[in-house]
Amino acid sequence: MTESAKYISRPAPSSSVRAVWALLLVVFGAIYLSALHTPSLLDDADASHAQAAAHMAESGDLVTLKVDGIRYLEKPPLPYWIVAGLYKVLGENAYATHLPNALAVLGCAWIAWLWCRRAWGDRAALYAALGTLTACGPFLYTRFFIPEALLSFLLLLALFCFLTGLESSRPARFYVAWVALALATLTKGLIAPVFFIAAVIPLLLLSGQWRRWRQLKPVTGILLFLLVAAPWHILAGLRNPDQGHPVGNIPTLGNVHGFWYFYFLNEHVFRFLGTRYPHDYNRLPFLAYWALPLIWTFPWSLFFPAALVVAWRTRHTWLQHLRKDAGQTVDFYLDHAVREDVASFVFRLKFRSRSTWLLGLFAAFTLIFFSLSTNQEYYTWPAWIPLIMLAAGTLAGIEEAGEDLRTQKTAGKVPGTGWILAAHWLYAAVGVIIAALLGWGLWESRKLPFVSDIGTLLAHRAFGDYTLSMSHLFDLTGPSFAALRLPAGIAAAALLLGPLTGLILRMNRRNAAATVSIGLTSAVFLVAAHIAFARFQPMLSSRQLATTILQKATPSDDFVIFGDQSDASSVIFYTHRFFGHPALVVMERCSQHGNGSSLIWGSCYPDAPNIFLTQDQLAAQWGKGPRHWLFAQDTNRSKVQQLLAGRLIPVQTIADKTLWTDRPLN
Repeated sequence: MTESAKYISRPAPSSSVRAVWALLLVVFGAIYLSALHTPSLLDDADASHAQAAAHMAESGDLVTLKVDGIRYLEKPPLPYWIVAGLYKVLGENAYATHLPNALAVLGCAWIAWLWCRRAWGDRAALYAALGTLTACGPFLYTRFFIPEALLSFLLLLALFCFLTGLESSRPARFYVAWVALALATLTKGLIAPVFFIAAVIPLLLLSGQWRRWRQLKPVTGILLFLLVAAPWHILAGLRNPDQGHPVGNIPTLGNVHGFWYFYFLNEHVFRFLGTRYPHDYNRLPFLAYWALPLIWTFPWSLFFPAALVVAWRTRHTWLQHLRKDAGQTVDFYLDHAVREDVASFVFRLKFRSRSTWLLGLFAAFTLIFFSLSTNQEYYTWPAWIPLIMLAAGTLAGIEEAGEDLRTQKTAGKVPGTGWILAAHWLYAAVGVIIAALLGWGLWESRKLPFVSDIGTLLAHRAFGDYTLSMSHLFDLTGPSFAALRLPAGIAAAALLLGPLTGLILRMNRRNAAATVSIGLTSAVFLVAAHIAFARFQPMLSSRQLATTILQKATPSDDFVIFGDQSDASSVIFYTHRFFGHPALVVMERCSQHGNGSSLIWGSCYPDAPNIFLTQDQLAAQWGKGPRHWLFAQDTNRSKVQQLLAGRLIPVQTIADKTLWTDRPLN
């Protein structure tokens, strides 16, 4: 956990802070800001959540979220408030929708830099911030509108203010922590205070700081927390009360529990227990769950083994500097306080120890909690940055300790050095292998035509029944590679040259340059990955169909989705809730068996618009009354063609989705 003073990073001069942040901002701009315009909003959660924010912006109702005219009670409001405000300024578009996620990642990088600079020094601060910006997970899960990035920033801020408040005895820091925790609660719910408390309480007990509990401002702090977090919860409960006579956890039309039951029990307790209704989520297999954080923190997870080695070899010092009255002799501190005065060195050593424990406890609890609960690939987001920070601190410490030994011409080897070199060899080997595979794919596809609609070239393997965020990656085929030649070429060049260059630098003992090269290689790869991701727009987004509808439809027409609302949520968003009235959905309303729709619960309110049709009702209405536009994905295409045989007029087919109408177009 905590390295001995002999093998830890010491603070370096801060004259290069501007250069460091110039580099970090360039990396942030290349990976995040430049990617905000493309692709268009995606179907499923991305455009569904954008609909909720657009409803807020247009209606002024900041209490009850609505999607397709239906109450959407399962999410706290803060991310939607922010996006709704941006819609007022920047318009309703992908840039405004995804900007908060990007800024939240930059905020995480800033907190990681501040925290690691104070605990481990300038080099560790650079590595932690660069790792935050170039790790795979934060990049991937800011491509669509989910609250995890904002949650992670607010929890990091709360933890940092708590710890620095303890170190400096500044009451204002604790109040900032309480406010950040309240905002985190308004971002993701009750897991925010649970995760915070689960890390803070053990640290207070281990360090003996629990005796200072009054300094944490528990009474005024909790009142401040409630002042920020409670009003929305109270208003949401009052505006969305019980209806009829609900029994059990499955609602029926007119008989449905209100917000407080749904939000606190169904969305928190029952979700954790796996009994939430509707059952529209997966639980990852055990091995996949524990392996995925290594992928989401890659390439910085390469240094986790070195951190574990150092932690094990210094296990006798884990509690040595944690408590206020514990530590080494005066001579020990005099011997090791080479670059700063003894008081500053002791302060940094203790702060480092407490930081290691707090970050480790927080990450461990987050990972264990979701291993016991229902989960998705990205639920462990809050643990990723603390893990990267711990790896950055250890890596910087090993590098600087080795450089000190060479400067002093002292015999010996710093624990973990061999593991770092081995990690870089592994990185280089993986880079060469992937570059070779990409090169082979480029050669094999050299004569294949470029097809802009990559969806027509993909298999439909339905991995995880498409309920996992990465499911479509398993649909890639050989011919689809022709549409990815540009990003594949960029990625191949980056993975061939970057890791090998870094390895040469590492072997020549230019450690800082070698480590920074890992971040820059990852940055170029992620830019290529986003270009590839944007090529999937025809498959992941239905905006082209929305454009066709806007050109040919009238406000009196009806838009019908054969499936779930989420299947065509981008059509609803880009047609502005289909000219202001909800899309119709061919789905049994309030089915007692459920079908995965997130709108089932809200649709059971008596005043909910009647947007649900049975297949028989669709067949009876087809060709009568206003014009109908019918959307279906490939999984439902045969059902539509069988139900409405001979009465379908094709309008447009893109990737795995088709648009029909019920009468000829002029």
